[in-house]
Amino acid sequence: MNFEELVIHRQSVRSYKNTPVENKKIVQCVESARLAQSANNSQPWKLIIIDNPDLKEKVAECASGLGMNNFTHQAPVIIAVVLENMKVLSALASIFQRKQYSLIDLGIVVNQFCLQAADLGLGTCVVGWFNENKVKKILNLPKNKRIPALITIGYSDTPLRPKIRKPTEEISNWNGYRS
Repeated sequence: MNFEELVIHRQSVRSYKNTPVENKKIVQCVESARLAQSANNSQPWKLIIIDNPDLKEKVAECASGLGMNNFTHQAPVIIAVVLENMKVLSALASIFQRKQYSLIDLGIVVNQFCLQAADLGLGTCVVGWFNENKVKKILNLPKNKRIPALITIGYSDTPLRPKIRKPTEEISNWNGYRS
């Protein structure tokens, strides 16, 4: 796929086939994430690959409360995206600029992971609604660590959907803001 095709092909998958994901493909996704840029090259992330069925089921249970995210049980693998400490310069810049550079960095990492997965024929969904404290406990994370997102990954069981997005003119301006 060229990049344009890849961007069109990548979608949030909420239905997975009962097919295991090859470790080699997960490693490729992690490698693409590892190469992502970050503020001051802080690389403030760690990816926890959860492929043990019992452990994965416990994490999926933390994400499927109130009737939401039931598809997490179908995904053969879940990735926990852990927020790590930034370098001192990035941390100071975040305070002075009032911008959370580490969260911007995590967005880039997650996107690169998901695009690589799509290129390998895998589907993903970024999940933000889950019981973070329970997931931290299941994965033995220290209390001071955060998990801003989970990523489900597997072979999609749904066809490619057309993307419904705002028109370009509505999401962009040239040389100044206009509503």
